Amino acid sequence: MEHNADTIDEKAVCKLIKKGAKAKSDEIIEAIKGYNIETDQAKKLELTRGHLEYLDDMITQTEVELYVRIKPYYEFVEFVSTMPGMTELSSTIVLAETGVNMGIFDDAKQLCSWCGLSPANNESAGKKKSVRIAKAGDYLKPMMVQCALAAIKSKKQPYFSIKYGRIKKRRGHKKAIIAIARMMMVCIYHMVSEKKPFTPTDYEELMESQNHVECVVLNETNVFTYLESLGYDSSKLVKRNDN
Repeated sequence: MEHNADTIDEKAVCKLIKKGAKAKSDEIIEAIKGYNIETDQAKKLELTRGHLEYLDDMITQTEVELYVRIKPYYEFVEFVSTMPGMTELSSTIVLAETGVNMGIFDDAKQLCSWCGLSPANNESAGKKKSVRIAKAGDYLKPMMVQCALAAIKSKKQPYFSIKYGRIKKRRGHKKAIIAIARMMMVCIYHMVSEKKPFTPTDYEELMESQNHVECVVLNETNVFTYLESLGYDSSKLVKRNDN
């Protein structure tokens, strides 16, 4: 195993080392150079690197195969990709699991249940029910959660970000992010079924309520109350008489 010790930028490495690191910067640099790596350790690193390269190659081949197989249905990928948080790859993966024939599901609720995104009532008459989900949920639920996390960070399309903020106040982060993932899956159901891009019916209403600024008309009656609501002490203020 060859070591290109001369090519290491020591200053750049020092900038990357956290201040709280137990090892000193020079010790870390020596370890990176590999001066103290034994033959068996070097061999393990070589095998590990080879395995990682193999996995990267398999991932690339899988993605290429996905794109080849999804080509006849690319129209649906484009529709789903218009939703915040959904990339072309994530849309392809989701549709590879669900298919494009939403007629096999009774409604969006059944699709969410199949994906493991439906809220569950796990207890009845004091007895806990099974919480096992369909096999698809093992793949789609984590995928949709990741997409939901990306969606709530979107600044260009804050639709899900606003929804998330409202739910989080009442139910906390975990339940809120699952709720967003479920909303996104419902949107996918309708986008694929109706062959249309992301156009939620409540989008304009939601954005209008978010951007709405309440106007307060002040008069002699409410001006003191309004100032007090802002934290001002109105006790020393007196009404001016212009007459």
